[in-house]
Amino acid sequence: MPQETVPVMLERIKHTKERLNERIYRSLAPLAVEAWVTREPVSFAERESGSYRELTPGDRWGELWECAWFRFRGIVPMEAQGCKIVLLIDVNGELCLVDETGTPRQGLTNVNSEFALELGKPGKRVVEVAAACCGGEAIDLWADAGCNDLFGHYRSGTLKEADIAVCDEAIRSLYYDFEVLLELAEQVPERSSRRARLVRKLYEATLALADPTAEAAGRAAALLAPELRRRGGDAELQVSAIGHAHIDLAWLWPIRETIRKGARTFSTVLRNMEKYPEYVFGASQPQLYQWMKEHYPGLYDRIKERVEEGRWEVQGAMWVEPDVNISGGEALVRQILYGKRFFLQEFGVEPETLWLPDVFGYTGSLPQLLVSSGVRYMMTQKLSWSVYNQHPHHSFIWEGIDGTGILTHLPPEDTYNGPAAPRSLAKIERDYLDKGVSGHALMLFGIGDGGGGPGEEHLERLSRLNNLSGLPPAKQETSLAFFRKLEKEAPLLERYRGELYLEKHQGTLTTQARSKRYNRLMELALRETEFAASLALAHGGGGYPGEELERIWKEVLLYQFHDIVPGSSIGRVYDESLERYEALYKETLGLQREAYGRLAALLGANGEPVLFNSLPWEREGWIESGGEWLAVRAPSMGAVRLADASRKLPSESVPVCADGVLENDRLRVRFAADGSLSSVFDKAAGRESLAAGGRGNALAVFHDSGDAWDFPRDYRQMPAGEIKLEQAEFRVEGHRAVSRQVYRYKDSEIRQIVSLAAGEDMVVFETEVDWRESGKMLRTSFDTSVRADMASCEIQFGYLRRPTSRNTLLEFARDEVCAQRYIDLSETEFGVALLNDCKYGHRAEGGTLDLNLLRSPSYPDPNADRAEHRFKYALMPHKGDHVRANVVRRGYEFNIPLVALHDTPASLPGATNAAGSRSWLSIDSPSLIIDSVKKAEDGDELVLRIYESAGSPVARARLSIGFPCADAWASTIMEERGEALSIADGCVELEFRPFEVKTIALRCR
Repeated sequence: MPQETVPVMLERIKHTKERLNERIYRSLAPLAVEAWVTREPVSFAERESGSYRELTPGDRWGELWECAWFRFRGIVPMEAQGCKIVLLIDVNGELCLVDETGTPRQGLTNVNSEFALELGKPGKRVVEVAAACCGGEAIDLWADAGCNDLFGHYRSGTLKEADIAVCDEAIRSLYYDFEVLLELAEQVPERSSRRARLVRKLYEATLALADPTAEAAGRAAALLAPELRRRGGDAELQVSAIGHAHIDLAWLWPIRETIRKGARTFSTVLRNMEKYPEYVFGASQPQLYQWMKEHYPGLYDRIKERVEEGRWEVQGAMWVEPDVNISGGEALVRQILYGKRFFLQEFGVEPETLWLPDVFGYTGSLPQLLVSSGVRYMMTQKLSWSVYNQHPHHSFIWEGIDGTGILTHLPPEDTYNGPAAPRSLAKIERDYLDKGVSGHALMLFGIGDGGGGPGEEHLERLSRLNNLSGLPPAKQETSLAFFRKLEKEAPLLERYRGELYLEKHQGTLTTQARSKRYNRLMELALRETEFAASLALAHGGGGYPGEELERIWKEVLLYQFHDIVPGSSIGRVYDESLERYEALYKETLGLQREAYGRLAALLGANGEPVLFNSLPWEREGWIESGGEWLAVRAPSMGAVRLADASRKLPSESVPVCADGVLENDRLRVRFAADGSLSSVFDKAAGRESLAAGGRGNALAVFHDSGDAWDFPRDYRQMPAGEIKLEQAEFRVEGHRAVSRQVYRYKDSEIRQIVSLAAGEDMVVFETEVDWRESGKMLRTSFDTSVRADMASCEIQFGYLRRPTSRNTLLEFARDEVCAQRYIDLSETEFGVALLNDCKYGHRAEGGTLDLNLLRSPSYPDPNADRAEHRFKYALMPHKGDHVRANVVRRGYEFNIPLVALHDTPASLPGATNAAGSRSWLSIDSPSLIIDSVKKAEDGDELVLRIYESAGSPVARARLSIGFPCADAWASTIMEERGEALSIADGCVELEFRPFEVKTIALRCR
C-alpha cells in the first residue's frame, strides 16, 4: 500500500493530539461553590466577612481587583472507585488553595489570558485529589481569589468551571508523548531520517487510536516508546534548565496583589516538587521572600526546606530587580548589601549571581559593584528586545567603566518564560551566538507574573527531553551549577566594555516624573541623614537610627523596582507609592533634624545657628536666615557657626537686571521675545555658550503616541504646536537677578524662575508645571556653541562618553540616553554642562543638549503625569573640559543644599567648642568623591564610599579625618574586613584606579 503524504500524516497526528487532550479529564459531578467577596484581601480567619454569594458556572462574582474567599464542596461519586480523581477549577481569576490553617497549598490561574501561547498555556486549573479513590470522599476546600489575570486585566469575574473529574493517566502521558515527538519532528531537518521515522511512528500511533480504548492507548504508547528512548550521543551543547517565575513586584496590578501572586506561585512550585522529584526551581528578590515570611509563615518554612534540600535556588544579589539606570550609586550598593545579607541570614546562602532578566538597560558601573560584593556572574535576557542592533554575544565578559569584568550570560532562547519544549532546545542550539566557544547554555522555563511558574506541561516535556536524539540534552540544575561550567570556558569568551544599552523603553527615563523626583529626594535625604547620624556617633552621641533607616531604605529600594520608578505600572501603584514617599520623606527629614541637633549639641552650639556641609570639599553658597539671604562658606564635610560662615562678595558680583537681560560678574544672559535664551556669554572664558542663531531653554511640545515605555523615534518631526509666553518680569530679588515667566500650552501652564545669583556661574531654571495634556511630550533644548564628538554623561560612580553623531545604526539607536546629575559637551578649553535635580532622559546631538521634562502617555496609567510638577535644571558654561571644571562637584551641589540648623539644642556635657569651623572628613584630590558615610551594619564603625570621578588614576590621595580614629581598613561592599590602612596624623593615604569605588571602614575611639 502506498505511504500517505507527510502533510496529510502531520495533519492527522495534530488532530489526534488534540483529541487526546480533550480525553484526559472527564467531569463527574459539579462542586458546590460559595464565595465571600471583599474590595481588599482579608485573612483566612476573616474569610467569611465579605459579601456572600452562591455560584454556578457563568455567575459573576467580582469586579477588577476585588477579592474573595471561595469554598468548594462535593462528594466523589462511587462510580469513580479506583480512578485518579482531580478537581477542575477556573474562577476567571487567580486562585490560591489553602490548607486547614490557611497556608497556601497550590495556585490556580484562569485559562482565559493574553499570555503569548507560543510560550505555553498559562491556565492552571487541575487539583489532584487521589491517585486511586475509594468513592464517597468528601471535598471541602478553601481558596483565596483575586479578580484579575496574570497581566492584571479584567476577565469578567465569572465562575467558569468547578467540577470533580476523572483523570485518565494513560491518555495524559500519551498526550505528552505525542506533543514532544510531534514538535521534535517539526524541529529536526526536513530531509533527515529522524524526522521521517518520527512522522511515520506518530502516524502509526494515530491509526492505532482510531478506537481510543485503553488497549489502543497502550499500543500507541508502545509504538512511540522507542523514539523517546533514542539518545543524542556526545552533545556539542548542553542546556541547563531551571524552573522560573518572573514576578514583577508591581506592574499591571498593585503591590498588595504581588504578595498574593507570590503565594500562589510558590505554593504551586512546592506542590509540583512533590510530584516531580527532578524539578529544580529558582526565584529572586528578597523583598518577595520577606513578604512570604510576614504573610505566609507556613509557606515560607516549606520554601526553606526545599532551599536546604538544594532543589530551590535563591537567586539574585539585589533586594529587588531594580532599574539600574535611574537608581543612584549608593542605592545600587544598598540593593546588593541588603539583598545578599537577607539570603545569608535567612537561608545561609550567599548569592554569586546577579539575576536581572527584565530591566531596561545596564549601567557601566555595575560590574565593579558586583565583583566587590562577591558576585561572580550575571544573568539577563532583556537585550534581546533591542530594536535595531543585535547584541553580539550570549556569553561574554562584561567589562565596566573601571575595567572590572564579570561573566555574563543571556539565555539564547531570549525569554524567561520558556515552554521547555523541543522548539526551545532547537532555538537555543540554532541561535546561540557563542556556541563556537561555549558548550553550555541556560534555559529558564515557566510562566511568571501569577502564572504559577512551571506547570505540569513543562515538567512532563522535560522528562522526555533530557537526552532525546535530535536535540541538545537538557538537564534540570541550578543556575549556579550552569555558571560554574561556563566559567571554565571564560578564557575563550569575548569582552564587551561599557554600558549594556537597551534599544527600547527610553520613555521610562521620563514617565511618572513625580515618582522619579521623590526617588532622588529620598536618596539624598537618606544620604544626609546617615552623614549627620554617623558624625554624631563618631563623637560619642549614640542614637544612630539604624533600624529606621534600614526600613526606609528597603521601601525606597522596593520603589526602584523596574516597573515602578521607570513609570510603567498602573495608576494605583503611583497613587499608593507617592503617598508613601511623602510619609517616608517627612520621617527621614525628622531623623535628619534629630541627628543634626544631636551633632550640634555635641559641638557645643548651645542655641546658636550652625551650618552643615555634607559634601567632601569646602563649598560656598547661599542660606536664608531671618528673612534675608547670606553668602556663606562651609568646610568639607563639616560644620561652622552661621555667624562665622558669612562671606563678603565683591561689589561687581551683585547681579543686575534689565528687560531681557540678567548679568553678574560671571555671565551675561539675554532673552528672546519668546522667553528662550538668545545668548549666554561667559565673561571668564570670553566665549558665547549658545550657537549663532541658536536658542537656549527652547521649550517644545511634541506629539507622543507611545505608552509608558516608548515614544515615537521620529517625535521631532511631530511638533504639537507652540508654547506661548504670557508673562515675563525682570527684577533683582535679593542675591539673584531673575526673570519670572509664565507660559501657556492649551490647558497647561508652565511657570519658570530663571535666575542668576551673585557670584554664580550657572543659569538656573526653577520650574513648576500644571500639566493637563494627553499624548504629549515636553522637552527643553540648548543649542550650544560647542563642537564635540562625544558627550560626557554622568552615571553612578563615574561617567560615560557617548557620541553626538548619528553616523551608524548603533548611534541612531541611542538617541535618548540616561544621565544622573549632569550631561556635558566640552572642547579642550571650553564646555557647557546641563545639570538637573530629578531628570534622567537626555539627548546630545551635534552641539545640542536636550532634556526630556514630562511625558503623558495613556497606558498603562491613563492619567500619567497629568498633575502639578516641580523640578529645576541649570546651564553651566565653563572653562576647560568637564573634568577640569569640576562639573561633577557642581552636580552634587545643585542637588545637595547646605543645611542650616537655626534652633540648636543646649550643649551636652563635654561638648567640643564649635567656634570657627570644623571639618570631619576631606580628601585632597579634586576627582575623588566621598559619596556616602554610614554606620557599619554589624558594628559602630563608620563606612565611607569613595570613588574616582574623572576616569584618571590617582596615585596618592590623603583622606583627612577630623575626629579621633583608632583603626582603618579597606572593606568590601558587604563590609567584610580587608587590608589594614595606616593612620598618620589623622590621615589615611589611598590610591585609586580610574572610576574605582572604594569602601573604607573607620573605627572611632
